[in-house]
Amino acid sequence: MKKQVKFMCTAFRDGFQSVYGARVFTKDFMPAVAAAREAGITHFEAGGGARFQSLYFYTNEDAFAMMDEFRQVAGPDADLQTLSRGVNVVGLDSQPRDIIDLHAKLFKKHGISTIRNFDALNDVNNLIDSGRAINEAGLRHEVTVTMMSLPPNTTGAHDPDFYEGVLKQILEAGIKFESVCFKDASGTSTPAYVFETIKRARKLLGKDMNIVFHTHDTAGVSIQQYMNALDAGANQIDLSMAPASGGTCQPDIVTMWHALRGTDYDLGIDIMKIRKAEEVFKDCMKDYIIPPEAMTVNPEIPFFPLPGGALTANTQMLRDNKLMDKYPAIVEAMGETVAKGGFGTSVTPVSQFYFQQAFNNVMFGPWKKIAEGYGKMVLGYFGKTPVAPDAEVVKAASEQLKLQPTTEKVVDINDADPTKGIKVAKALLEAEKLPLTDENIFIAASCKEKGILYLTGKAKPNGIRKIDREAEAAKASGEYTVTVNGKAYGVKLGKSNAMVNGVDYPMSIANGIDSAAIAATSATTTETASASLPTGEGVTIKAPMPGLILRIEAKVGQKVAKNQCMLVMEAMKMENEIYAPCDGTVTKICVTQGQQMQNDDDLIVIA
Repeated sequence: MKKQVKFMCTAFRDGFQSVYGARVFTKDFMPAVAAAREAGITHFEAGGGARFQSLYFYTNEDAFAMMDEFRQVAGPDADLQTLSRGVNVVGLDSQPRDIIDLHAKLFKKHGISTIRNFDALNDVNNLIDSGRAINEAGLRHEVTVTMMSLPPNTTGAHDPDFYEGVLKQILEAGIKFESVCFKDASGTSTPAYVFETIKRARKLLGKDMNIVFHTHDTAGVSIQQYMNALDAGANQIDLSMAPASGGTCQPDIVTMWHALRGTDYDLGIDIMKIRKAEEVFKDCMKDYIIPPEAMTVNPEIPFFPLPGGALTANTQMLRDNKLMDKYPAIVEAMGETVAKGGFGTSVTPVSQFYFQQAFNNVMFGPWKKIAEGYGKMVLGYFGKTPVAPDAEVVKAASEQLKLQPTTEKVVDINDADPTKGIKVAKALLEAEKLPLTDENIFIAASCKEKGILYLTGKAKPNGIRKIDREAEAAKASGEYTVTVNGKAYGVKLGKSNAMVNGVDYPMSIANGIDSAAIAATSATTTETASASLPTGEGVTIKAPMPGLILRIEAKVGQKVAKNQCMLVMEAMKMENEIYAPCDGTVTKICVTQGQQMQNDDDLIVIA
């Protein structure tokens, strides 16, 4: 008799994260969830991780409403699983115990049955309180050991001895769990190490424990990893569906079905029904633009172990900020940030810290600007790294962030932090006169300013790479409604003419802005525009790089001092404070909160 291999369908969480940077509208993919259910799939990854924040950051949707709809479509008996980052739950920053508890209660309330719980540093202290909260909420707890391969010519942790040691610490800590996952987010673990690690885990855990292996196909060895894991005693793997499969994602269900043909293993599926479900999914996603790097096996990944879920998320952000030309240099620099950072596993949030620091090293010079997350990690504020970080990097982080290294338990630090927790989240909501629901409290705590922007209705969808069919139709017909200064015009563009409100005009289009021609034909407009410019001398603060206006700290008429913070811009999930270059008075604020800026855009004028 063949051994049935259990699997979770990751297409609608990790698949979305790995291909589309998690930026997918709920209404677009629910028909595919229904099709997968009809095909016999009963175990889905249904949210959490980046698919929580992304709904508030990009799609302008409520993640709790998405989970409710997922449960309704998948059916009452489906096992719906989410991903949690230990004490970070579903954010990049770590949380106190009250928010950790609230996370588990709310996810249970909104239809989730299992939470896969991991810590990127493999610091078991970070799994104790998060695991307790999951169990107390009545959820199935899948505790996790995170894996990767180290860049060549580096040593330290990340071998079977290390992973076995982490699992023993989990057992010694008395953490209650129903399943154990070995999670390789970058897909770089050598198949031989996978085999040895799972074999040792099976020996420690006994024959009845559910052991899961998770990987991505980014490095091209995922099928061999899965085969080795099964041979060593794993009884569950993660698989995805086309078009969100392979490359930076998990292998496709169909691919794994084929790999298992003629072996003693079987997925227990009707392959023709799965293929039919994939066709529905492809149709659902036909308007979404897939970045080329998402579908590619990258032989360089072992040199900079960037997870599939973070790779495309970061390239999407680079494209948003017109910085994609920096990508090769950033990933080249990432190997050093891994080597000097203490060998935390390259999975969120640590993978983001590695990438952010590599980004800063490229943009500002090596180690000249320590990214906050990376700096706090090497200083111990996210827990204990597998090996000690580079001493010079620790020194630079301490000096720049004005923090001393710590060995205190993360949740204890956060419980004492006056800027974190339910009380602080309530104050944010009260300041905006928003309802104090548990959901709103958690959104404010985990998404901060961007969560408040969503709740106040000031946010809008952004960064979603999807073909606009209406825009395409307008482009084909040449017909537009153009509103200028509050007045609407019906415009139909021809090859050499433009019809405006039914009146035909000759027209020509040239690249760029011909200032001389405009000045000659639009003197009145030029005079009017000039009159609106600020008078008198002043210093204009310009955007140092593309980014989102997160907070404005100054007001028109305010007297400010040199080096005083004027506003905070967010770029690459990092907050960048913009300072006054001189003493003076703010005469103009050129931006609004939530506005996306480009390099050298005007921000604030000081006279």
